Amino acid sequence: MFVAASVAILVTMLMALMRSMFGPTRFDRILALNMFGTKTVLVIAVYGFLTNRPEFLDLALVYALMNFIGIIAVLKFSAYASMADEETEEVPR
Repeated sequence: MFVAASVAILVTMLMALMRSMFGPTRFDRILALNMFGTKTVLVIAVYGFLTNRPEFLDLALVYALMNFIGIIAVLKFSAYASMADEETEEVPR
């Protein structure tokens, strides 16, 4: 049962990678990368369950937080073309 779930997750990860490479827009690619990160969290959790190692759930949570922060950073960069705030413009000399 869990092996079938793992295979299904891996297939959807492959589909997400294909979408991230051939997506029609930049935001489709970003969304596909976010989905890939979420599926990676699921794979880590299923692997931890199959090997009876509950500490893998902690690793999955850390990876989920890193994925979230990374996607927010990429979206901010793609929206503003820089990581600086809009109010912090240089003062002309």
